Amino acid sequence: MPRLSEATRAKRREHVLRSAMLCFARDGFHATSMDDVIAATGMSSSAVYRYFRSKEELIDATVDVGIGLVRDVFAHILEKDPTPGPAQTFALLGGELEKRTGNPGDDLSRLALQTWAETLRRPALSERTRTLYAETRTQLTELASRWKAGGQLAADADPEATAAVVFTLMQGLIVTHHVATDVPTAQLVRGLAALGPALVGGA
Repeated sequence: MPRLSEATRAKRREHVLRSAMLCFARDGFHATSMDDVIAATGMSSSAVYRYFRSKEELIDATVDVGIGLVRDVFAHILEKDPTPGPAQTFALLGGELEKRTGNPGDDLSRLALQTWAETLRRPALSERTRTLYAETRTQLTELASRWKAGGQLAADADPEATAAVVFTLMQGLIVTHHVATDVPTAQLVRGLAALGPALVGGA
């Protein structure tokens, strides 16, 4: 049997991972078995295990991909010229979530909730997730620094604090979408605008 090329191996590995992600998004990490993943790939069990030796390896790879998608969103925002302002950024985040959740059968945002639950029982995964999210916070701090330089934030604004708020709101949008009622971007912006002066006054 001829050896597979690097490109073919990479493509098959991606197919296995994508199949697993869809299974995980639909049924969760623990209700999904390796047999479920193998069936979804349409490949033999030996072929699947050639790329991932266990479900745990698949979960770890899924977490890497999921958080990587978040980093990509902010990387694209940072590449825009001019850099989108705060309101535009929230609109972009809302649009991105809507795009990713538009097809329930292909809604990989569900994996975020699965990942957060999994980190509670696996310290190594928790540490890995914190490291990956720290990279996202770094991107957001850069974004906030640009807002400050462009006069869209106050001169004494703390870019890291701003990044923390945006990061927390981003996670909250995902949770809200799946367990409550979506918050329109315009409503979110109005609420933040109203809270801003109140929080400063209270401080």
